[in-house]
Amino acid sequence: MQSSSENSTSPDNGERFAFFRSFIGEYIGLTLVLVLLVIVFGLMANNFFTRTTFLTIANQIPDITIIAVGMTFVLIIAGIDLSVGSVMALSGAVLGAVLVRLEMPLPVAIFACLGTGLLCGVFNGAVVVNWKLPSFIVTLGMLEIARGGAFMATGSRTMYLGAPVEAIAQASLFGLSLPFITAFSIVVLGQFILTRTVYGRYLIAIGTNEEALRLSGVDPRPLKFSVFALCSTLTAVAAIFHTARLSSANPNAGSGLELQAIAAVVIGGTSLMGGRGSVISTFFGVLIIAVLNTGLSQLGAQESTRRLVTGAVIVAAVILDYYRNRMRRVEQA
Repeated sequence: MQSSSENSTSPDNGERFAFFRSFIGEYIGLTLVLVLLVIVFGLMANNFFTRTTFLTIANQIPDITIIAVGMTFVLIIAGIDLSVGSVMALSGAVLGAVLVRLEMPLPVAIFACLGTGLLCGVFNGAVVVNWKLPSFIVTLGMLEIARGGAFMATGSRTMYLGAPVEAIAQASLFGLSLPFITAFSIVVLGQFILTRTVYGRYLIAIGTNEEALRLSGVDPRPLKFSVFALCSTLTAVAAIFHTARLSSANPNAGSGLELQAIAAVVIGGTSLMGGRGSVISTFFGVLIIAVLNTGLSQLGAQESTRRLVTGAVIVAAVILDYYRNRMRRVEQA
């Protein structure tokens, strides 16, 4: 007979093994793709496989990483946010206007920047939830509203901010910038919220079957509202780092950024149909796009070629997502 101590520990060991197997199954494919890209570009480009290249990549991705975390939450509830690029421009423009035109201190400007992002998210969430409109249409409208607001706040020209914001981008630890460390921390926190909290489980339930969640006694409306508010607030955080890195507020900032964020999330395996996703996988998606763009640039590829290759990768990721969903439906049947 087995001892009681063995019986008590064997379920824990089984759970650990199941978790490890699930972890490997979820991330091994993305890891292999990333490693393969690094090896290929390391062999083809003379200066790719260097510490400088990797630090450059690490210090250029905080903006898109933070936005992609928010986009992951939106896609998990089967929504979409097309306004993040314009919201980043508007939030950065407000930061610049408060700092330069109103001559307020940097903490006040940062607070105004974050408040702007939050208000944009509150608007998106309120319209989507209260009028039950498709998030695609609502955020498309916010895309234009926020972009127009950015041009108004900056007077349709780039505002140079100088030293007050440069310190944010220049702060570093072990060669990694403060924005990168913050972005990575947000990834870890986002993954914890999604996988280890009731809130995260409810979001997955909304994307899987919103009506079933409602019938179980949980009102999905405040949850959906909070996701859009969270996404735009994180976009405002990205605006702070983007503005600090360029030391300027540009009304054209973030153009096309929503497509990059969606691409990173989809490449990471988050389903466009909702109900499945991972913040860590999204981070892998960001890294894959960053390595791809950097490697192609070092090989001398033109902008048109880089966009063509990136677009092909996105289409391939969407096709893969289709077959993943199909296999999951077969397994459930």
